Amino acid sequence: MSIHMTAEYRVRPEAVDQVTAAIRKFVGAISTTEPGTRLYAAWQDERDAVHFFHHFIFDDEAAEQSHRSSSAVKEFTTLLYPQTVSGVHFTRYRELAAHHRAGGAA
Repeated sequence: MSIHMTAEYRVRPEAVDQVTAAIRKFVGAISTTEPGTRLYAAWQDERDAVHFFHHFIFDDEAAEQSHRSSSAVKEFTTLLYPQTVSGVHFTRYRELAAHHRAGGAA
């Protein structure tokens, strides 16, 4: 069964550019090195630039563990965590219902 999770955090205003660059690098690394990560998307709040939200889906527990122990995660969290205002809040979800449409803009 797939694993759906989110991560949400706020960063210091002076760190926004550094964090957004790190997010892009991090997600790029995931896309090439983690076949068990089905989706990894990161968003920045349009009205509150210091607020970030990530959504990720793993194929299974092994894929989640592989992600958590990856060098990309270590590099990203080493940069990110000191810049957060009150840490990162992770939530794990159980899918109840979904609708997926092929195509469309990302």
